[in-house]
Amino acid sequence: MTSRELVRRTLEFDKPARIPRQTWILPWAEEHHPDAVARLREAFPDDVLAAPQVYHTPPRLIGTRYAKGRYIDEWGCKFDNIHGGVIGTVLEPLIRDWGQLDEFKTPDEVLTIDADVINSFCRATDRFVLAGNLVRPFERLGFIRTMEQAMIDLVEQPPEFIELLRRMHEHYVLEVEAWARTDVDAIMIMDDWGAQAGMLVHPRLFRRFFLPMYRDYVAIARRYGKYVFMHSDGNILGILEDLIGVGIQAINSQVRCMGVAELGRRFRGRITFWGEFDRQELLAFGTTAQTAAAVKEFREHLYADGGVIAQCEFGLGAVPENVMQVFRTFQELDGESR
Repeated sequence: MTSRELVRRTLEFDKPARIPRQTWILPWAEEHHPDAVARLREAFPDDVLAAPQVYHTPPRLIGTRYAKGRYIDEWGCKFDNIHGGVIGTVLEPLIRDWGQLDEFKTPDEVLTIDADVINSFCRATDRFVLAGNLVRPFERLGFIRTMEQAMIDLVEQPPEFIELLRRMHEHYVLEVEAWARTDVDAIMIMDDWGAQAGMLVHPRLFRRFFLPMYRDYVAIARRYGKYVFMHSDGNILGILEDLIGVGIQAINSQVRCMGVAELGRRFRGRITFWGEFDRQELLAFGTTAQTAAAVKEFREHLYADGGVIAQCEFGLGAVPENVMQVFRTFQELDGESR
């Protein structure tokens, strides 16, 4: 069974031969633990990967996404990276006052994807391929206005705020359509909605402004026969039912702060849990025994003849042996279940 078939069967709850896997390896890990990264890739190669971002008209970028210093992305948003190997935060708004809205332009360059190159990449691999872009309207609002001002905008809701959301959504619809026309297997949404204990905004604001956007993206993906994956940090219990309702099929979320047993009780067999494991404490400060126990709990509560992708992040502060233990334990559990 190929990696692509493993993932598809997982998403359909159709008894895959084993649990598929993916490691998110940040540049920090490659810089600080190159030997461990090489061993991990050899022992547990990914079943899921992202398509390359190749454009006929390259986006205008300044700096490097993960390098220390300032990085300016394709939208013109300025990230200040304090440390190398991880992306920083936006402190300077792209739109400081609404008088600048008339000058704001979405990055048409990212709509010029080279479909021939992307399709060749998909045909050359038997792994499951995610679109190479990230659709992130809530996070993008925070990048454009800064997160603090975005929160104020969500409360005050001036007409200019509504217009900005309209323009962003119009762009993302075109971007999703462009990627959905290629041979990738899935479209990717990425918006961090949760803090440690709950939502960053009230779910009713999410449902009013952003859930309809997600519904449009999913509808486009479905029209082209694509799956829809999403990442969202924090406690998102308040909107997980909504995400399932619009057709999100795989969620990468921080299950520990929501409670793996609670997630299993409410959502097992209804959505695929695409990781992840606690990178704040477990992977950084836990033991291999604690890591193995967390994996066993994850599988026990969330697996339902599918519905689980073994995923974790090898990022800032992670102990290499704990990351390896995540995938070693999944492999052992797959063997026991046969």
